[in-house]
This record gives sequence, structure tokens and C-alpha cells, in this order.
Amino acid sequence: MRTERDSYEIPPGVPPVETFRRLRTDAGLSDKAPEAVALALPNTWYGVVLHHEGEPIGMGRIIGDGGTAFQIVDICVHPAHQGRGLGGRIMAALTEELERRAPDTAYVSLIADGPARHLYEKFGFADTATHDSIGMYRLMRAS
Repeated sequence: MRTERDSYEIPPGVPPVETFRRLRTDAGLSDKAPEAVALALPNTWYGVVLHHEGEPIGMGRIIGDGGTAFQIVDICVHPAHQGRGLGGRIMAALTEELERRAPDTAYVSLIADGPARHLYEKFGFADTATHDSIGMYRLMRAS
């Protein structure tokens, strides 16, 4: 008997630019300029696209230098499919690839928005503030 879990597939790869933008905005993340996405996607170290009955409904990527530093980004699942453990499946696929290919001394970071921190903690991520460091960012804006 086919289960609901069987209707989801999570192959490696990255979506096309417009699909990437739609997945982000559908999940409540900020949109990114098409030109920026077109530059970014080919530089993905590893990515997955979550499909439901052939339609892309989620994704996640790892970016980085391939040796010392990696960042998990763009984790998202369409709201109609949230609450089914799919974010965990995306994270599992990404962390399995890190464990398989990243050097033991690699630093892997991510930004946890709101309650997503609880998901990331299940995969071994800890709050940097408890380790005498603090996450920082700068958003580039056109003049």
C-alpha cells in the first residue's frame, strides 16, 4: 500500500531560477532578484528539491568553499505541505551529504528563523551565542 510519505521525492539538485523564487516566496521567505539567483544557483555545493507528485514544493542548499566553511540556506517547504516532517527530510539529506563529503574540521552554519531552531537542533546545530560568538549579517542594497 502506498503511503503519503511515498508521494514525496527529494532528489539532489537545484530548481530553475523562477521555481527557486516561487518556492521561497510561497514559504514566506524573501524574494531574490532573478539575476542574483542565476549567479547563486550554479555555486551550490549540494542541494535538494522536494517534489510532491512531480511538483517542486520545497528545497534546501549548502553553499561554501568545499573545505573549511559551509552554510545551509534556502530551507523551505510550501505551507500546504508543512507539518509533515518534510523540513526534517530536507535537513537529513543535506546533513548526510555534509557527513559524507565535508572535512571533519569544517564549520557549518545556518540562520534559524523563529521556531525552525528546534528542527536544526535535532541535527546537531547549537546557538552560537553560547560559544562566545554571535551571528552577524549585512544585507547589500542598491543605491
